[in-house]
Amino acid sequence: MPIASHLLDVFLQPGEHFVGDENYRIRTLLGSCVSITLWHPGRKIGAMSHFLLSCRVPNDAISRQLDGRYAKEALWLMLQELERLDVAPSECDGKIFGGGNMFPRQAAARNIGQINGETARALLRAHRIPIVSESLFGVGHRQVIFDVSSGDVWSRQSDVVEARMPEPQAHR
Repeated sequence: MPIASHLLDVFLQPGEHFVGDENYRIRTLLGSCVSITLWHPGRKIGAMSHFLLSCRVPNDAISRQLDGRYAKEALWLMLQELERLDVAPSECDGKIFGGGNMFPRQAAARNIGQINGETARALLRAHRIPIVSESLFGVGHRQVIFDVSSGDVWSRQSDVVEARMPEPQAHR
C-alpha cells in the first residue's frame, strides 16, 4: 500500500463514523464489529462507520438520538451527512469489512460478527447501495484503511490467539 503523506488520518473508535473528501484516510481495527464504507467516485467523498451491534437491545430503545454503535443508526448518520453534501447513496460504492469470530472455540457462543455482517449487507441492499467488495467473517480481527482519494480500502486479517491457562503446578 503506497503511503500518501499529504492525507489526513482519522482513526475510528467503536461507535464512530466519519465523512470526508479526498484529503482523508480513515482507519480502524475491527473484531466482531463491522465497518461500512461508502465512496462516491465522481466527487471523491467517502464515509466509514465502525458499529458494534446489529441493533439496540429493547431496554436501550428509549433514546431518540441516533447512536453509531448500532448498524442501522450508523448508516443513517453517514447517509445524513452525505445528503448534506448532495451525495446520493445509490451513486456510492459500498464495501463491508469485519464480523470476525473472536471466540471460535466457544461453539455455544452467539456469533455477533456473523449477525453484524449479514445486517450490513441487508442495510446496503435496502438502500440500493451496490456492494462492490467485502471482507467478512472468519476468525480474528482486521485492520482496515480507507483512502478516500482513490476509494481503495485495504484490509488485513489476523487470527485470534487464545490465551491458555498454564497447567496447574503442585506446590509442596
